[in-house]
Amino acid sequence: MRNALLTACPLLVWVITAAEAVLLLLALRGWARKKEPLYLLTALVTLGLCYDALILSLGTVLPGGPLLAALSRMRYVAHGALIPLLFPICAYALGLSKPWKRLVWVFTAVLIAAGIAEGFATALELREVAGLVRYASGDATPAWASAVSGVLSYGAVVPLILAGIVVWVKQKTPLLFLSGFLMFAFSALGPATGNFDLIFFISMFGEVCMALCFLLYAHSRSKTSS
Repeated sequence: MRNALLTACPLLVWVITAAEAVLLLLALRGWARKKEPLYLLTALVTLGLCYDALILSLGTVLPGGPLLAALSRMRYVAHGALIPLLFPICAYALGLSKPWKRLVWVFTAVLIAAGIAEGFATALELREVAGLVRYASGDATPAWASAVSGVLSYGAVVPLILAGIVVWVKQKTPLLFLSGFLMFAFSALGPATGNFDLIFFISMFGEVCMALCFLLYAHSRSKTSS
């Protein structure tokens, strides 16, 4: 399995980038036509995922240096700014009342601020695997920044799964649950198989699945409300 992943990595990161770009365009088109908030939130989250994938893909053709380092810095900042939008996605999917939505947005704004700060504070360390050069979080990263990164990467997925279960029961669709479950499953697959240096790559499959499920769920909601 590992040899297959190493061989496929340089090509598949570009395929995933292209797939997320298509999902981004579809989400933007859905927002333009329906003005459904879930389309816009899906587009913003997918934008962050697509940028992340693009910079990783550029690592197959660019050497380490100031350009890739600067682009990678913005990859962490974009991640911190956009991934907290998973919480409003849960709020809109659950159909929370306006006061609760406002509370979720306040919490999200705090997380966005912390995520942006974490992105700038992360100490970047050059790494190479499977012919792909990337800048990853290094040992010099402050403990608080690592904690914020952990909350954004894993903590946001748990509410997504829980909200997905409620939506599945009430709205009879597993799409929101699958978005969180598949993201969690692929994130855990790297450590579970001992491929710690390929966690970033294996997780990308979960990210594209999550974006796809968001888009399909937004589409189902727009059909229901129309």
